[in-house]
Amino acid sequence: MRILMLAQSYTSIGIGPEGHVRNPSIGLARRGHDVAAATPGQPGSKTGQTEDGVSSEHRQARPTISVIICAYSEDRWELLLRSVASVQEQTLQPCEIVVSVDQPLFHRCAAYWADFAASTPPIRVIQNKYDGHLGAARNTAAETAAGEILAFLDDDAAADNDWLEILIEPYRDKRIGAVGGRPIPVFETSRPAWFPVQFDWVFGCAYDGLPTSRGPLAHLIGANMSVRRTLLEQVGGFHSDHHDDMDMCHRVAHLRGREAVIYEPAATVRHFVPASRPTWRYFWRRCFFVNKGKVEAFSQMGDAATLSSEARFVWYALTKGVPREILQAAKGDAHALARSAAIVVGVGLAAAGHVAGRIELVRRWRRRRQQATKQILDTAAQGGRRGK
Repeated sequence: MRILMLAQSYTSIGIGPEGHVRNPSIGLARRGHDVAAATPGQPGSKTGQTEDGVSSEHRQARPTISVIICAYSEDRWELLLRSVASVQEQTLQPCEIVVSVDQPLFHRCAAYWADFAASTPPIRVIQNKYDGHLGAARNTAAETAAGEILAFLDDDAAADNDWLEILIEPYRDKRIGAVGGRPIPVFETSRPAWFPVQFDWVFGCAYDGLPTSRGPLAHLIGANMSVRRTLLEQVGGFHSDHHDDMDMCHRVAHLRGREAVIYEPAATVRHFVPASRPTWRYFWRRCFFVNKGKVEAFSQMGDAATLSSEARFVWYALTKGVPREILQAAKGDAHALARSAAIVVGVGLAAAGHVAGRIELVRRWRRRRQQATKQILDTAAQGGRRGK
């Protein structure tokens, strides 16, 4: 495993995937899988244009796909079964489904899918071998996956039947390195009237402010994303355990350019939102702690870190979301002012988390510096005593 050195500190006050950063520093072993060869150009033209606007020079055959689903809790067993079944019913079949699970759930999954190794598509169950959860489980699966494209689906998300067919289409352009789709929230209970759609990222779902058509995006949503395995190998796998989607997207964009990371909202999955999540307690904790953890995640990205997604989110929420809710309140919507207030409070909590994360990062840096200084002085003192 490759240990990442602490680089220049970067901070943010925007969206994020899962809680605190654990930073397992987990790498991805290289394998000899290359992307499919580019489709030859039109006769007599090296860069002939195809129907989708991609030049033949940059167009390639449809690559093979491994779908990876990570799981950790038996509490979500029925959701996991639904997630796997949704992949089995795809109009475009993957070459395999890999279920990567933490130890407590491994034996149940292995027994349940024991006879599916020869099915179409085959299902493999593997145990997370790293000290971590989501990012670690994804790295474990990626190291053994056979597909040229690795598509990641959350265990509490069910894909629409044409999900893979749409998600994979941008990869016909070999310049594209990662593609993500739109997770749509499916609430166990009714959606709270006070909850603003700009903050659906709290549930790991698409939110108001994302592009409405295919285009570049700095930060894909982990519940519904994919990447070329060769690129994942080049960036060393997922470096963050809970901010793995953000980390991967930034590193791929740094390596290939921002146009290489694409959001395709037509590739949809249905992301289950349990009754415990659309609450004020969950809202404020996510806004604060996600952004506190992102400070450390950005600090380890070095030159790959960029605040474009965070800045765009804050600008859109305050300049578009709040005025829109105020207008709705003027039209008689009784809950619109509560939603506008929630937007402002959510941004404020994100800023507070950012400040707390910076303070914690500086304190850790100072402690390490003090320990290093003490070690140097102790070594010098021991050398002086031996010289007497």
